[in-house]
Amino acid sequence: MKKKVLVCGSTGFIGRNMAEFFSRNGDVVVSGTYYKSPPFKNKKITMLKANLTDAQDVDRVTRGVDIIIQAAATTSGAKDILNKPYYHVTDNAVMNSLIFRSAHERKVPRVIFFSCSVMYPSSDIPVKETDFDAGKAMYPKYFGVGWTKVYLEKMCEFYASLGLTQYTVIRHSNIYGPYDKFDLEKSHVFGATVAKTMAANDHDEIVVWGKGDEERDLLYVTDLVDFVDRVVDKQTSKFEIYNVGLGSSISVCDLTKKIVELSGKKLKIKYDLTKPGIKTKLCLDSTKAKLALGWRPRVSLDAGIKKTIEWYRSHAEQTVACNAIVA
Repeated sequence: MKKKVLVCGSTGFIGRNMAEFFSRNGDVVVSGTYYKSPPFKNKKITMLKANLTDAQDVDRVTRGVDIIIQAAATTSGAKDILNKPYYHVTDNAVMNSLIFRSAHERKVPRVIFFSCSVMYPSSDIPVKETDFDAGKAMYPKYFGVGWTKVYLEKMCEFYASLGLTQYTVIRHSNIYGPYDKFDLEKSHVFGATVAKTMAANDHDEIVVWGKGDEERDLLYVTDLVDFVDRVVDKQTSKFEIYNVGLGSSISVCDLTKKIVELSGKKLKIKYDLTKPGIKTKLCLDSTKAKLALGWRPRVSLDAGIKKTIEWYRSHAEQTVACNAIVA
């Protein structure tokens, strides 16, 4: 019998990549939720409209499912984290609480939850899963989103302890690639920088917020998909937390220069010191994933940037043009 996989948030960046990957597996039947974003067309994916902060909708879409891939979230970039720190807390806490409860009550065999690495302290060396210490203060600007993620991770552990559903918590680094948010207001630094670069003409000026000295670990999305595929096949324990990242960091300043260079454009870079920045350094030690699952990242940062720019040129620019026509 074919396994039934539900991808929550299938119209989002990570969700769509997950849904499309599993839809190519002939042994899997895939359904995906959407709500405010319009559904995409894929004959192998059943699209289900659902408000995941509503208990009845959650119970409806989880019925008869074997694996829930929970990629739905209220997300945005540094601007909202700094100016609207509550933005990531309420809806995410509610929707995940309902999904985890429904999975337990409906005896769903597996849940995969995308957490993040926001709870880790700034570090000059790669951090392991055990480097998070709940007794130490979290970076102030990440207090709300960070503790929400920790709470949800503990909820996964709680439900796993009841013995009915197996949970995987993924503390991933900054993910980028096809279907990312290429939006200057809501995207993370990678998507915003690609959007700025691709919209600019030669000799134009693009702006970096702050000094650009914060450093991030960047992982191409197919490496994250590969991790999920492996963990579905190989995890035997009821609950695990895994770091999933490239294992090295790059400053926003150097990332911007690299994206501009690989785009082939000749652009000037300006630093706007009046804009907010989050001055931290972080990269992930994914040794646990490598030893337990045989997983390791396959796509280098340069290769991933090239792939993303190629995808943007053939897909995202068409979308921008269509949106301009509609507007």
